[in-house]
Amino acid sequence: MSELYMMTTIANRNMLPRFLGFYQEQGVNVNLITLGRGTAASEVMDYFGLESAEKAVLFGVVTGEVWRALKKGLQNRLRIDVPGTGIAFTVPLSSIGGGRELRFLTQHQDFVKGEENTLKDTIHELLVVIANQGYSNLIMEAAKGAGAGGGTVIHARGTGMERAESFFGVSLASEKEIIFIVSRTGLRSKIMRAVMKEAGMESKAKSIIFSLPVTSTAGLRLVEEEQGE
Repeated sequence: MSELYMMTTIANRNMLPRFLGFYQEQGVNVNLITLGRGTAASEVMDYFGLESAEKAVLFGVVTGEVWRALKKGLQNRLRIDVPGTGIAFTVPLSSIGGGRELRFLTQHQDFVKGEENTLKDTIHELLVVIANQGYSNLIMEAAKGAGAGGGTVIHARGTGMERAESFFGVSLASEKEIIFIVSRTGLRSKIMRAVMKEAGMESKAKSIIFSLPVTSTAGLRLVEEEQGE
């Protein structure tokens, strides 16, 4: 997959309306919002001009061209480079499960699907599943049946539900679960297909799944031994 990224924005919660407004104005869909709290040591906070404040974390999918334009706007309009405003970064996507899901995530962006991408010598991938709340067990059962070792679940709130419901023609819940699964690159497609089959948009879970390349890991030796590495 060429020039497609997951964009993550972390900002103080009181800045959330400004960031959301900016992204909406630029035609970029923020698919998920979750809440967090700054944990850096006080000396690090002081260095960057940050406070130990409640944070908002926003996730969206952007093309490389769109990100370059957003970056300029974040710097010039939202002054994101000013300490304490926030940070934004992108991580390359390697695949998205399903053409309809791809079109939904990249809506309003000029993107033509190319070949799926794997960074050179990448052994592992991070699979990210976004699903209606309450279906993480179903998703993990499907993933484990296809060779996954385990996963981590966090809670978030979906945005633009009316747009999503219109796009997919189904009712979607606003409360979401995000499931992170690290797997071997060779198992990526098998796991994604299994999750889509058991918990995809045709199920009550209404899952969307995509993957990110992982360049290095620690602590996966036992998982790899179980998977026959």
